[in-house]
Amino acid sequence: MAKDGNEIAGLPARKAALRMLDGVLRRGETLEQNEAAALRGLPASDAGLARAIAAETLRWLVDFDALIDSATREMLPKDAKPRTVLRLMLAQWLRLDTPPHAVVATALPLLSGGPKRLAHGVFGALTKRGVELPAAPTLPESVAQRWGERAGAIVAGLAEPPPLDLTLRDPSQTAEWAVKLGADSLMPGHLRLSRGQAVHGLEGFEDGAWWVQDLAASLPARLLGDGQGRRALDLCAAPGGKTLQLAAQGWQVTALDISAKRLKLLEENLKRTGLEAEVIAADAFKWEPAAPFDAILIDAPCTATGTARRHPDVLHRIGPRQIEQMAEVQARLIERASGWLTPGGVLVYAVCSLESEEGEAQAEKVSLAPDPIRAEELPAGLSPTAHGTLRTDPGMLPEHGGLDGFFIVRWRKS
Repeated sequence: MAKDGNEIAGLPARKAALRMLDGVLRRGETLEQNEAAALRGLPASDAGLARAIAAETLRWLVDFDALIDSATREMLPKDAKPRTVLRLMLAQWLRLDTPPHAVVATALPLLSGGPKRLAHGVFGALTKRGVELPAAPTLPESVAQRWGERAGAIVAGLAEPPPLDLTLRDPSQTAEWAVKLGADSLMPGHLRLSRGQAVHGLEGFEDGAWWVQDLAASLPARLLGDGQGRRALDLCAAPGGKTLQLAAQGWQVTALDISAKRLKLLEENLKRTGLEAEVIAADAFKWEPAAPFDAILIDAPCTATGTARRHPDVLHRIGPRQIEQMAEVQARLIERASGWLTPGGVLVYAVCSLESEEGEAQAEKVSLAPDPIRAEELPAGLSPTAHGTLRTDPGMLPEHGGLDGFFIVRWRKS
């Protein structure tokens, strides 16, 4: 069926997905960096489909390439458009349950001439063979090497997009809200719902009873405990989940971030939840506080490889150069923030990265006294390391739907 006279229905979503994939695979950009332009003018249903196609293509890219190579006499270049179109065709068929005839009708118009015939032939051969995907996606070889012995468990947690996690403003109401929303809870103040929920339509959103936050992402602020009116700095605060947590825990919070645009979302959530914080847009390497803080939380800029469940682009665009750059920034932030603590003050450092250079290696350089994380501070099933730090990854808590990858360490200024 045609749309607007001559455009095939569903084709705009495939064009948008192809554009987003091109940004990641050829230019090394994030999916989000391409979304605004790629999805402009699309209805919500088409935009959601384009996101799903792009994400599933990246999640299973290595396996799709293996299937494509098994059905071609000459290997297609990795950045060739016919290969990328075939990838998104396979994502629709094998991951999104789109019937093969609909895949062909909406994807082949992305090509013309010989490449179009090639893609049609390869896809047809694969559908006739009835090919299937493995139980879990195959990691790029360089990623598997970096993640070492945990790679197998981690990749099992990457097979599906994550569930929806919420953090409650009032943890004492956990049981009540679990019943209201039909959710599970893995610790006080946490709710887990099945993915695909329309967040804005859930009970409690308008009243600010909760905010969206992965369980692992909620742990760093929890490790600072009750504020009792003391001063805390949330460094690199946007988009603001940890600021909201600290304010709800009774801290007098200063939220600092270099991005004024991203801080607007934080301010909106503060208003929605009725919580308070001083919000400052400034460069942490140039800003100076008027007085020291009792606690500092550094959710540092990082490669974000721990968020691969929801951002599978990190599997293909992060390498040694980006890891080295982020590690340098992180070390400078820790050193600078350490001087802003009161005697006895606590500093929690966290990154949503699975790379040791951004986690364990950073902890080895710090002169502050360790304040070991205790098992009773964590959800059941998670344990601190022998060094009193915490390492999470998508392969953990599989029976509950997994969680993001984080490294967290806590120090105290003696």
